[in-house]
Amino acid sequence: MPSPEEYLKIMYNAIEDGYDEILCICMSSGTSGAYQSAVLAKNYFFENNPDSSVKIHVVDSLSMSHGSGWLILKSAKLLEAGYSFDELIEFNETYKTRVKHLLCVDDLNNLIKSGRLTNASAFIGKILRVKPIMSMRKGKGAIVAKERGRNRVLKFYVDEFVRRANKEITDFIIVGYISDINVAKDLIEKIKTETVFKDEIYIMQMGVAAGTHVGLDGLSMFFVEKENLKDGLVKNELKNIKYIKDEIIEKIKS
Repeated sequence: MPSPEEYLKIMYNAIEDGYDEILCICMSSGTSGAYQSAVLAKNYFFENNPDSSVKIHVVDSLSMSHGSGWLILKSAKLLEAGYSFDELIEFNETYKTRVKHLLCVDDLNNLIKSGRLTNASAFIGKILRVKPIMSMRKGKGAIVAKERGRNRVLKFYVDEFVRRANKEITDFIIVGYISDINVAKDLIEKIKTETVFKDEIYIMQMGVAAGTHVGLDGLSMFFVEKENLKDGLVKNELKNIKYIKDEIIEKIKS
């Protein structure tokens, strides 16, 4: 996480390079201190340069990992398309709560250490090969679904994208992975063959911080949803119970 001094240095360097408008998009204040550091740097700059005509705006993206990256990349595209500084601010502040995160957790032990999963739930999860899927709620990570096995995770991702995606705003998707790029490629192939989405899909490797929470086979997906739909964890759990019940019945029959 950059310190206020590091943010301030970046701001001064940008000004020296001739920029008079600075848009700083930070990870969620609920998961990182980056936003607070950037705000401190901005305030310090104007305290020492009260007559400066430079414009600086810091965005609390309410996102983690490539969720904030999605906003940064989209802002760069909009800037190239001719958006003004104020229009970029309006876009980010309007749509930051609609950047949908889907982040599959491969290593349940890491969730126990972070306090997001009990030992009992993790034990049952390992037996049933359950993979929790996280998203963002009010700037913090939360488990929104649990799926059994990689294929069902991929299906969940695609189904959620079809159900949620704002087709006008989502002109690219970011798919993230920790160590196995083939998992990301499998998801991209499924998106291309099972949806009507034809725009760009970027593969990006997630960082060390994300890896310590989700495990080596973690898989993420980011896009903008048309509205803030409820995640429906209870509905997902009931579906899994039915799936397990049907599987047990089939084994008994055979």
